[in-house]
Amino acid sequence: MQQLDKYRVPKNFRGRNVFVVQLWWIVQSVLFKNSPQFMYGFRNFLLRFFGAKIGKNTIIRPSVKVTYPWKVSIGEYCQIGDDVVLYSLGEIEIGNHTVISQKSYICAGSHDYNKSTFNIFAKKITIKDQCWLATDVFVAPGVTIESGTVVGSRSSVYQNLPANKICIGTPAKVIRERKVEE
Repeated sequence: MQQLDKYRVPKNFRGRNVFVVQLWWIVQSVLFKNSPQFMYGFRNFLLRFFGAKIGKNTIIRPSVKVTYPWKVSIGEYCQIGDDVVLYSLGEIEIGNHTVISQKSYICAGSHDYNKSTFNIFAKKITIKDQCWLATDVFVAPGVTIESGTVVGSRSSVYQNLPANKICIGTPAKVIRERKVEE
């Protein structure tokens, strides 16, 4: 079993020094979170100032939580909904025209429960162009969701998902093709 007295965060795991990390968390809890709903540009500015890559015309709600913005890349014309968590222990890359709906949790890190030291690790998550993650979707570390895929509400994604599919469940499984009418 884990012995937390032996647990250590690896050097440079956060990607910035402790001062920058704490400053971001203060800015997020005071300025970002309390900004009026319509101030998308302001929130994008704050994220960019702390190293995030945010594309044009992207909408990020004030209740979104981002652990380390310098590990986040969000494309153009995206929407990140209320109460979404971007737990960016590892990199999170979101493509263009992608929607992450409310209460979804994008989790780019975890712990190795097979080690008594309970080592923390990070693995990049990639959500490609034109995806839609509906309400309350969980995405595990290291997952890639290919372009055009829809993940249904309350699904959990533990493995890569192919392009242009509708996926639901825990674990998320393909149920059919996604066909979009022009």
